[in-house]
Amino acid sequence: MTAEIRESTAPRHARILGIGAYRPSRVVPNAEVIEAIDSSDEWIQQRSGIKQRRWASPEESVQMMSVAASRQALERAGVDASEVDCVVVATVSHLLQTPAIATAIAHELGTDQAAAFDISAACAGFCHGIALASDMVRGGSATNVLVIGVERLTDLLDLHDRGTAFIFADGAGAALVGASDVAGIGPVVWGSDGEQFDLIRQKEDWRDVVGTPALPGSGVMPHLVMQGNPVFRWASFAMAKTAHQALERAGLKAEDLDVFVPHQANMRIIDAMARAMKLPDHVKIARDIAEQGNTSAASIPLALDRMIEDGEAKSGDLALLIAFGAGLAYAAQVVTVP
Repeated sequence: MTAEIRESTAPRHARILGIGAYRPSRVVPNAEVIEAIDSSDEWIQQRSGIKQRRWASPEESVQMMSVAASRQALERAGVDASEVDCVVVATVSHLLQTPAIATAIAHELGTDQAAAFDISAACAGFCHGIALASDMVRGGSATNVLVIGVERLTDLLDLHDRGTAFIFADGAGAALVGASDVAGIGPVVWGSDGEQFDLIRQKEDWRDVVGTPALPGSGVMPHLVMQGNPVFRWASFAMAKTAHQALERAGLKAEDLDVFVPHQANMRIIDAMARAMKLPDHVKIARDIAEQGNTSAASIPLALDRMIEDGEAKSGDLALLIAFGAGLAYAAQVVTVP
């Protein structure tokens, strides 16, 4: 008789237990960036909706911001760090290829030898992390999974690039995903459109700049570039279809939503998606980009945290999360607000 493999515990539900955020202390208004890109405050606001953004100081590292956001999420969830089984960090700006920054974060938090790894899905990374965490909890391989979206995009920013210098920013958001008696995270709809690979990318290969002195804002470091108009056209319409698919898979309709939390890429894209989805007037829409800028993988948890703080999102509300980024990678799911 052939021995049988014992499976994990029976499937169970998952939900977000707590959200945390860290916003860098330095506030950078448009007036600080316009001279280097020959622009104006009016042009930036008209093109992106951004009034100001947060840039990290040298002390506000990827690890430091992640730990701060995570501690807040754990405190709000009422869960001790020692109870975390896995730490998933979504980022493109941890500049060491290896080891994963998740391992250092897990250690500093005081987890009990939790599994820890990074994922690279650009701006869609946090939604990817939530999907992975939900599957881990429901499948029984973890009870509590900490998902972090964190970026220090200023390390990859050319301050003279008119297409990106005013957009990108820094920050961290975290969510603790744990077991639940009822479903709190809907099925993910995710994918990628590799035909659009070059629309948002790191311009230089690291090998091309090895040994070259890097100066802040000089463009010598590998930096981010973006083809804004094609990205706008793709995201404004393709993502509305993905949003409807996520609602359908969760057994919901647009009118069932309370909150819409899209990736904070551009205010015009957010508005275009809302129109294409025909969202009812009662659905509150995250617009954190005006004050925070585009923080890539950190943007959705930061935006949701702000909505909770401002009373626009309440515990138990249904929120649609959707993100897209370099690759072009995308993901969406409906969650219950913790």
